[in-house]
Amino acid sequence: MQTITIDFHVPHGWHELGDKQLRYVYELIAAEHSTDEIKTLCLLRWSDTKVIGRQDNGSYLLKKGKVLFEVTPLTLAELLPALDWLANLPTVPVRLSKINRQAALPADFSEVPFETFIICDNLYQGYLSTQNDELLDQLGATLYGKAIAFKPHERISIFYWFAALKDSFAQKFSDFFQPIAEAASGGNLLGSSATSVEDAMNAQIRALTKGDVTKEAEVLALDTHRALTELNAQAREYKELNAKLQSK
Repeated sequence: MQTITIDFHVPHGWHELGDKQLRYVYELIAAEHSTDEIKTLCLLRWSDTKVIGRQDNGSYLLKKGKVLFEVTPLTLAELLPALDWLANLPTVPVRLSKINRQAALPADFSEVPFETFIICDNLYQGYLSTQNDELLDQLGATLYGKAIAFKPHERISIFYWFAALKDSFAQKFSDFFQPIAEAASGGNLLGSSATSVEDAMNAQIRALTKGDVTKEAEVLALDTHRALTELNAQAREYKELNAKLQSK
């Protein structure tokens, strides 16, 4: 019996996926495949390997290029850990660059107005609280600049994108997001309940304008990263001041 070596080259993380690969993953998630099924199907698709059939002994007959070979279910399962990252949300913001020919905002919200981020986060928190797809569609319309009849897998892509963005901001601006996480479940920017959203948003704007209402438009137009950098610095200063007062 001849022994052959087959190399399976697959992406190492969400950040390496292009639009076609992302869309394929989201379609599998929308179809409610199990995690192992998603990893197996992605392994085969991304390594350009086709399933030809199943042998009487339970092995799979696969074709990669012009090579036909058999693989046992156990051997296939041993390859899946390379795609374990598919079971988790992306560690960096990734998104479909276009939906219905509508271009998306920058994945990391660089050069996106702070006002846009506030609107998006409001809709995102509303969706988390209600699971209302209309709010997810409104979030998508803001992210893609136009109301679109989003498909189920596109809604999943929108949720994954913003969830990853929030997580990346929580790490980058930890002094600002951490106190909120301690004060409200979920660590969201605008508060955990509908009644607190407007108050939290206004508090952030006041913090950035130093109470000068004439600067509100300027603040809302700030780059999201610049606004969060300032809020993070203020949160750090408050934390340091509070620590000094408590030590006396």
